[in-house]
Amino acid sequence: MKNAESLRLQRRAEQIIPGGVDSPVRAFRAVGGAPPFITRARGAYLYDADGNDYIDYVGSWGPMILGNADPQVTEAVKRAAEHGTSFGASTPAEIELAEEVIGAFPSIEMLRFVSSGTEATMSAIRLARAATERKLIVKFIGCYHGHADALLVKAGSGVATLGIPGSAGVPEETAQFTLALPYNDVAAMKEAFAKYPREIACVIVEPVVGNMGVVLPQHGYLEALRRITAQDGALLIFDEVMTGFRVAFGGAQELFGIKPDLTTLGKIIGGGLPVGAYGGRADLMELVAPLGPVYQAGTLSGNPLAMAAGIATVRQLRERRAEIYPRLENTTAQIADEIARMAIARGVKLTRNRIASMFTWFFTGEAVSDWSGAERCDTQMFARFHRAMLEQGVWLPPSQFEAAFVSAAHGPAEVERTLAAAEKALAGLYPK
Repeated sequence: MKNAESLRLQRRAEQIIPGGVDSPVRAFRAVGGAPPFITRARGAYLYDADGNDYIDYVGSWGPMILGNADPQVTEAVKRAAEHGTSFGASTPAEIELAEEVIGAFPSIEMLRFVSSGTEATMSAIRLARAATERKLIVKFIGCYHGHADALLVKAGSGVATLGIPGSAGVPEETAQFTLALPYNDVAAMKEAFAKYPREIACVIVEPVVGNMGVVLPQHGYLEALRRITAQDGALLIFDEVMTGFRVAFGGAQELFGIKPDLTTLGKIIGGGLPVGAYGGRADLMELVAPLGPVYQAGTLSGNPLAMAAGIATVRQLRERRAEIYPRLENTTAQIADEIARMAIARGVKLTRNRIASMFTWFFTGEAVSDWSGAERCDTQMFARFHRAMLEQGVWLPPSQFEAAFVSAAHGPAEVERTLAAAEKALAGLYPK
């Protein structure tokens, strides 16, 4: 694999951008080596500055469900750009995309577009605090909801201790209102609500976790969250920035039959352009300015290019859902399950977690159902495997703790090439 030009670009970037990257995981610190610089993408493939091509299992961290540079999406963006890239004013496209999203998510009666997932979760929590007149929030260890101060919190020493900052620059005074609990642990939830009755404004959760790798909710867990929050008068927020339109057309809430009070979305609803949204019951959303006292604003909210890309994406998913989702499930199963079988056959301790078109290979022989299980993985072994697959032209997330994604553009040829690449990579790393 050639990499001279990417190395040159990395050195140049490091002079003017912290670490040479605009998001930390791109630096490849968790897997080693220099990150390739991507110059274009199409379908199931990425192409770098050195002329290498890769089968893409990152998909811009989830949104490229139709594949890269989908013709209908790119054409919609081109048409929108011809009329202007930003107005700071209302557009018909905002209404169209909002109607499409609401049509897919019955729990959402009204929504507000923003520019990122971080902005969506931050705004939803502000709204929950205003609606309940409470300060405390619950998040789960290993779940990532963006880099807002209140959400960058790691676990305390006890089950329901108040959070401490997980990043420099986050005041303890802010973090102290966040409870960090173990995921998939109903007893911990009950203990937190017993310790702080009528004080918790909301519980925010990735209904299927994607930010410690893919971790599925255990049977009855989401139902318990819904029941406990409702009994206490707290709000339940589903962070579906990753799972929305990905695990099912109506997201995880459709898949599991749970109705949250508020939902945050992003990624896919902009067809890969910067976008986010938060929405839910009308009585809650009517608290948002200009109707109510909860202030939130953004010049680029409802950006016409993002709205055009989102409409083109969501409409395709709606119109072709009977074709797309079963095909995604089948392709993902072939890749994730077969490569797991290959690895285990060579004596590798590996656990495969998969749902719909999301998967993670955890380098551990134990089941992974929460952060404590994920952090026991052999991250060095994952790093070796990542580098070996990259050499074979397969682009995996550069961290053991990130989900991999399959798109509708992945077909039999990509499956065959990926399996062949894995066989070579595993043979080199773990010869029989």
